[in-house]
Amino acid sequence: MDPVTSTDLPASAPHRSPGRPLSPELSEQLVAVAVDILADEGWGRLNSDRVAARARAGKAGIYRRWPTMSALVRHAVSGFDLVVCPEDTGSLRGDLVALLQPWTQELSREERAAAGLVGAARHDDELRAGLDTAVVQPLGAVLDELARRAGARGEPVDPERLALLRTLVQALWWERYTAFSTPLPEAEVAALVDSVLLPAVTAPV
Repeated sequence: MDPVTSTDLPASAPHRSPGRPLSPELSEQLVAVAVDILADEGWGRLNSDRVAARARAGKAGIYRRWPTMSALVRHAVSGFDLVVCPEDTGSLRGDLVALLQPWTQELSREERAAAGLVGAARHDDELRAGLDTAVVQPLGAVLDELARRAGARGEPVDPERLALLRTLVQALWWERYTAFSTPLPEAEVAALVDSVLLPAVTAPV
């Protein structure tokens, strides 16, 4: 699975059309309904008719906020918290295993919604920007922090190796969302770190 790459598009926000003020409660409801449909049925089943019907709102209420469904989804996904920096375990190996601990659990609602966008994001700038904000940027920041910790322990990570690690982890992240979305045993997560990720960092440059 090709990783989703960064984009320079401006951050998405509800589009404000002239007229009466927008209801924040309805905005939240529309976002929640869109995420539910994405998580349960995927991008191909998401459209304004279904969102409006399930939210018991008019389609005009959607398009007063977002000009397209892609913009709505970008706004929703950009608010997800999909990458969590683990507590310092005392080693780079331990930190990487902790980073991948969510892989031992079922995909969350938000993860399933993001997973439903991976293929479509290749051809849609708005969706790609949403996934960039939700996954690519925070994942890169977390790996930078893990490398910083390793350096502080006297185990510096070569910048080229860090770049390779970021590429591998990001690719595996998309694979988890699409190919092996079922939980992995903890031993298998640790083996993935030992056999794939750590060698990428520790092998000679």
